[in-house]
Amino acid sequence: MRRIGAVVLAVLAFAACTPSPAQPRPSTPPTAPVTVAGRGPALKVDVVASGLQHGWDVGFLPDGSMLVTQRPGRLTLVDHGTVSQVAADFSDVWARGEGGLMGLVVHPDFATSRRFTTCQTHQENGRAVDIRLVTWSLSPDERAATKVRDLLTGLPVNDSGRHSGCRPQIAADGALLVGTGDTAQPDVSQDRHSLGGKVLRIDLNTGGPLPGNPFLSSPDPNEQRIYTYGHRNIQGVAVRPGTGQVFTAEHGPAFDDEINLIRPGGNYGWDPSRGGTSGTYDESVPMTDLQRFPDAVQAVWTSGTITEAICGAAFVSGPQWGPLDGRLAVVALKGQKMLMFTLNPAGAVTEVYLPAEFDATYGRLRAVRSGPDGALYVTTSDGTDDKVLRVTPAP
Repeated sequence: MRRIGAVVLAVLAFAACTPSPAQPRPSTPPTAPVTVAGRGPALKVDVVASGLQHGWDVGFLPDGSMLVTQRPGRLTLVDHGTVSQVAADFSDVWARGEGGLMGLVVHPDFATSRRFTTCQTHQENGRAVDIRLVTWSLSPDERAATKVRDLLTGLPVNDSGRHSGCRPQIAADGALLVGTGDTAQPDVSQDRHSLGGKVLRIDLNTGGPLPGNPFLSSPDPNEQRIYTYGHRNIQGVAVRPGTGQVFTAEHGPAFDDEINLIRPGGNYGWDPSRGGTSGTYDESVPMTDLQRFPDAVQAVWTSGTITEAICGAAFVSGPQWGPLDGRLAVVALKGQKMLMFTLNPAGAVTEVYLPAEFDATYGRLRAVRSGPDGALYVTTSDGTDDKVLRVTPAP
């Protein structure tokens, strides 16, 4: 056991973000939860799909099949062990670095509408234009998808694809939440006229802002859509069952990956522009800069002096999970592991459990989603022969 604010078990295999030469002292979260490595209920891990390339997200259909986005611009249907490509025009996807075909949500009314929405980097004439949300319709035979509309355009983009973020999630009230990245531009996260480095809260059908958004009175439609700001690169968004609490998983530079509890209107304190005084992307600033922003929302957990490159996040749910029921599962790219967070009712982290089954066994892990069968579904992201894994409690 160890204090998670200081050290977390890590496998230093790949760097998810480029560190700067000088780094500040990592921040300490309000609590320093205990980490328990490899001691807890055993898990059963089954491969349900393989042969993928950077599987980015998973969405579940009513018939038990699932859609999987692949970052190079491919959509896959996994149907009870059968893997097939869904024909769709992704010729406008700019697949570079961390950008491409990314997040996915299946609409709650899919049974009648056949709709799902993706998050993708958009290019025109060989030039990256923006990151956008696109709504699609899946054919009745599930072999093809047709674009319905651009739901939201204008998210900032980096030609290299860096810090593209873009994880969508349906909130308890039906709102579409979207975690975005700052695209490695110094002033984006604190700029409330930009959609980057934010959590957005929008209408799933129109892309417009929703009642209750904290900046709804602003004359700027972008600011009206913002739920929180001051983020670096959000990779996971999870809604806690029965509470409506929203948690995000966020990449730090060379320290302080963060788990954040989302508070409407909150500033989460990332500002590589140093208050607009630096024109370069200064990654030596704290992830949550309490000197510059005394009211910034502090993380409920940080990785301390290292990065795990935490990514997708989902809640474990169901009595079959025993003592793991209700935990927040987060997967890691660089760390190549799963972390399971115990949370108290207020959302504070009290313990972190590291299942031994995911100790650098399956490579870089990108997405984790809770399926309708109660299992967790995890995608690997090594670039060749990537897989979808089904995770259940061991018998």
